[in-house]
Amino acid sequence: MDRALASLDPTPRAVGVAVSGGADSAMLAVHAAEVARQRGIALHFLHVHHGLQLIADDWRGQVHDLAQLLAVPCHSMRVQVDPAGDGIESAARTARYRALAALAERAGVGHVLLAHHQDDQAETVLLRLLRGAGPQGLGAMAPQMHRDGLVYLRPWLDVSRASILRLADEFRRVAGWKPVHDPTNAEDRYTRSAVRERLTPQLDDRWPGWQATLARHARQSREASQVLQEVATQDLAGLEPSQDGRSFSLARWRELSQARQALVLRHWLAAQGLRMPTDARLAELMRQMRGLHALGHDRQMQVKHGDALIRCVRGRVLVE
Repeated sequence: MDRALASLDPTPRAVGVAVSGGADSAMLAVHAAEVARQRGIALHFLHVHHGLQLIADDWRGQVHDLAQLLAVPCHSMRVQVDPAGDGIESAARTARYRALAALAERAGVGHVLLAHHQDDQAETVLLRLLRGAGPQGLGAMAPQMHRDGLVYLRPWLDVSRASILRLADEFRRVAGWKPVHDPTNAEDRYTRSAVRERLTPQLDDRWPGWQATLARHARQSREASQVLQEVATQDLAGLEPSQDGRSFSLARWRELSQARQALVLRHWLAAQGLRMPTDARLAELMRQMRGLHALGHDRQMQVKHGDALIRCVRGRVLVE
């Protein structure tokens, strides 16, 4: 955690830590309290009560007890989780980040520590592999993330859960405080829990230490994604883009290799705030763009993508 704070310039005067009451976030909170005291940083605990289980009231009490034990102010908020749409897991995550933003504003902090660890990172890589994510998606969770005007830091992405559990056991013996246990972590009706309960034991048995390997893969994917982003930015700049960035030269685009044509199209669509196209949709768009007359006069191209329309007019590809 000290290294994560040292990477910030200037070092913040106050930092929040998201504490659910489980072993992971509790041990991060304990460690953060010690580092904050050494560096003269004001620390605040931020607890989100999802209201999904009756026992959650006890979890809030446990978090406030830990805060009192460590002499750290604690801020908590209860939220309503609407599972309609993307499902309960996604809805709970959205509600949690919204609440953390509100709590951080209340506490006057702009940086929040999250307790995601190496095992979480490995599970995320697995899930994204199964969903067909590209290099950017396989980068999984970044050590630093900007969201809702806050900077989120994940200092424990290289720390195993086994190490955290050992810390929690030692802290229980010394301080008498015990972390809470969320029973839904073992319910395989939830996607991440299914990975943890069904796949993880098999992987542990056949490939011990696989979590560290996938965490390393995530770091390498983030580095590769950054390079691709830089290439796409340079390529788009060479396509004679309009001042507002909503159109570019078809002829210049055709000068790129096929792989870079696809890369710069994805980059351009993202810059317009549009969702990423499927491989099939992107292939169809590229096929039509290659089939046009050099100046785009021989026929009118109109490809619908979400609420937008991609056209080619007088040799320029544009989005409406």
